[in-house]
Amino acid sequence: MKKAFTLLLAVVGCAKVAAAPSTERPPALVSVSAAEARDVPVYLEEIGKSVARETVSIQPQVSGPVTQIHFADGATVKKGAMLFTIDPRPFRAQLDSARATLEQARANLDLAEIEFGRVEQLIQTQAISQQDYDARRSAVAVARAQVGLAEAAVTTAKLNLEHCFIRSPLDGRVGQRQVDVGNLVGPATALLIVERLDPIYADFTIPENALTSVQRSMASEAATVEARLPDEPDGARVGKLTFLDNAVQDGSGTVKLRATLANADRHFWPGQFVKVRLVLQTKKDAVVVPATAPQTSAKGQFVYVLKGDSTAEMRPVKVGQRQGELVAVIEGLTPGERVITAGQLAVTPGGKVRVEEAQASNDRSKP
Repeated sequence: MKKAFTLLLAVVGCAKVAAAPSTERPPALVSVSAAEARDVPVYLEEIGKSVARETVSIQPQVSGPVTQIHFADGATVKKGAMLFTIDPRPFRAQLDSARATLEQARANLDLAEIEFGRVEQLIQTQAISQQDYDARRSAVAVARAQVGLAEAAVTTAKLNLEHCFIRSPLDGRVGQRQVDVGNLVGPATALLIVERLDPIYADFTIPENALTSVQRSMASEAATVEARLPDEPDGARVGKLTFLDNAVQDGSGTVKLRATLANADRHFWPGQFVKVRLVLQTKKDAVVVPATAPQTSAKGQFVYVLKGDSTAEMRPVKVGQRQGELVAVIEGLTPGERVITAGQLAVTPGGKVRVEEAQASNDRSKP
């Protein structure tokens, strides 16, 4: 009986040993990507605003009723295009009067010169007094001055007549007119705003602690500006940094900058917010990895590097600026090393990992 009981215990013990589960953790399923060497920009990203290069408020130089409007609100106009006509009839009459006065003054000058020529001969024989001689000479000078005054009056009348026909001072787009035909206008009346839209400015600010870097970049002519609308994920337009303010703004601690952008297609509109990227320099052969690779721990940022024995090494890194779907790694990686980009939550330092089969076959197919 005792022998049988001992045999039963042995059988039960063997069964327990055979049924004990394995403590080894299965490999974590991950995605990987190789670190690459690329030229990447070093940049500042700010929010700016589009500003028209030129903005002109159209105001009349003479007073009178508006008789014609030659444009549609919001139209694109060329320099010299007719915008408004102010009743020119009074100013044509003034020009005619000034011309008549000029002719009269010229006739008076001719007569005065003829009479002075006569007395010049008589003064030699003392047939005329010195007083009469001086009076005739003075009459010539007065008549000549009257001619000059009349010529100035004609010039003024011509200018006033020209001011009746108001033209665009630049190529641009007009806004909404402020008057209608029949309105009486004068020098204090605002008629219209005309803005030049090509090229266009993008005004933005940078923090004062970035000023030195910007100055260095401008000195080396390396600075470029990329601008895009807030609702555009990509397709930024490249422009040129053309203005750096001469002082840091009080209170905000920022410095104003301006970029000039081509805008023939009217892509940017005055007053519209834009996303501005100021590229200061290009870093050659920087290490980049997918932006999903870096992780954060209590000790800082790190990546999991896939080793040759299919284990994951926890590698501390120093991460730089994001480059679209990639991110620059300043320290900790070399080109060609494979980093885990997905599945990091299941990975333990030094633990086994298994690369997704679809990706593994793609990696093997690459030359």
